[in-house]
Amino acid sequence: MELANDSMLEIPHARALGLKVVYFADDKVRVKAGYADHLVGDPDTGVVHGGVLTALLDNACGMAVRPPGVERADLAIATLDLRIDYQGAAQPHRDIFAEASCYKRTRNVAFVRATAYQTSPDEPIATCVATFMIGTSNTPRDKTPGAAP
Repeated sequence: MELANDSMLEIPHARALGLKVVYFADDKVRVKAGYADHLVGDPDTGVVHGGVLTALLDNACGMAVRPPGVERADLAIATLDLRIDYQGAAQPHRDIFAEASCYKRTRNVAFVRATAYQTSPDEPIATCVATFMIGTSNTPRDKTPGAAP
């Protein structure tokens, strides 16, 4: 679990949002977005911004794709498609969880389902399906003028 949290914290926006892995297994993960005032999208209601929910689901799905024990630097993963169905606003001043499960892996593509909730996965705030490219190059391209692409 510590390795999973370390991997999550290497992602700048996940770190900024305070995302934390609370459960990690072969193909399933649960990630928490703790409530914080700076994540609020509507100051009148105190409801967390929808972008936080999107980032939470995307990161949880990406973590579900990563095999246990594999460090982030050793296996690049890229979101190909993320479809979210929002089903209701989060309650103010409460943590949000995302539970993601990778249900199929091919050599280069993984397929994931996830649910965002506060009380129980049976009472979702949002659900999503996602597709990820796995094993993509994790080496930054040389941006020097005249360098080969």
